[in-house]
Amino acid sequence: MSWYPLWNSLRIAAISGVLVFFLGILCAYYVARLPRIIKGVLDVVLTLPMVLPPTVCGYFLLLIFGAKRPLGVFLSRFGIKFVMTWYGGVLAALVVAFPLMYRTARGAFEAFDRTLAYSGQTLGLSNTYIFWRIRMPACRSGILAGFVLAFARALGEYGATSMLIGYTPGRTATISTTVYQLWRTNDEAGALFWVMVNLAISAVVLLSVNLLEARQKKAVKK
Repeated sequence: MSWYPLWNSLRIAAISGVLVFFLGILCAYYVARLPRIIKGVLDVVLTLPMVLPPTVCGYFLLLIFGAKRPLGVFLSRFGIKFVMTWYGGVLAALVVAFPLMYRTARGAFEAFDRTLAYSGQTLGLSNTYIFWRIRMPACRSGILAGFVLAFARALGEYGATSMLIGYTPGRTATISTTVYQLWRTNDEAGALFWVMVNLAISAVVLLSVNLLEARQKKAVKK
């Protein structure tokens, strides 16, 4: 039995998780500071993948990065292909998981006590210092919870991933696509095995989220 689906799923979830972490924080920080109307419009755009069916997200990705699309043709000149490649799975997971990180981080930033930042400014601290040494530690629990949820979403992604990279054993197979493929070929024992693997990982992720929420509640009470 090949463990490639597990390795590939973890690789895709880890890389997309790191990208989502920084992109989500960046967008959440600046969007939270915008006027209400502009913020509302951007919220719709940035969180749209969260309410769209994943297969629709995958379809839009194919329209943009397909081999015969202008951007796909341009990128292929540099040897970059997102269709039927494992790193195309990173792109699909990033798009689908981004709204979870963005919304959670934005909520954490909006709940931040701005008087702490104003106090830092009166002391002559730079905005960069205030962001990394004051704002981020204060919002740490919410941001980490968003990252864990985004990682879990990327790990279990199927719809957009199957549309963009399909299923090729040893190349693009993930846990989710492997479960479907094994079920489709009547290998119920194999499908059940990968389902149990996914359940175990999901349980660990949910436990981590619960622990982070418990720590946040304790911090608030103090």
